[in-house]
Amino acid sequence: MQVPTPQRGLILFAHGSRDPLWRAPMEAVAARAAALEPQARVACAYLELMTPDLPTCAATMAAQGLQHITIVPMFLGVGRHAREDLPLILAELTQNYPQIRFELRPAIGEDERVVDMLARIALSPT
Repeated sequence: MQVPTPQRGLILFAHGSRDPLWRAPMEAVAARAAALEPQARVACAYLELMTPDLPTCAATMAAQGLQHITIVPMFLGVGRHAREDLPLILAELTQNYPQIRFELRPAIGEDERVVDMLARIALSPT
């Protein structure tokens, strides 16, 4: 039986850290996304200090035959990395993989659902 090619990829893009434990929450989000949509390929990518980086994740997904990759910046605010670095990386990916439609979402912290959830957590009793 042939396994169907996944229809889309989801890359959670984060900054990265020297502390290996820093990646745990990102990987928890990735695991939950994969559980919610098992037919999607879900991966974490990091800007610096950790691997894999975004080009490596995109190359892996391209090799798997994906034609649509959604990139979600896992930043609470839009700083230099989201404003300057990410668009440069995305332009390179678009040029290197013209067969893939890359969809760049806004930074996760700009989503009103995330803002609401964080406010509720902050206000909740411990």
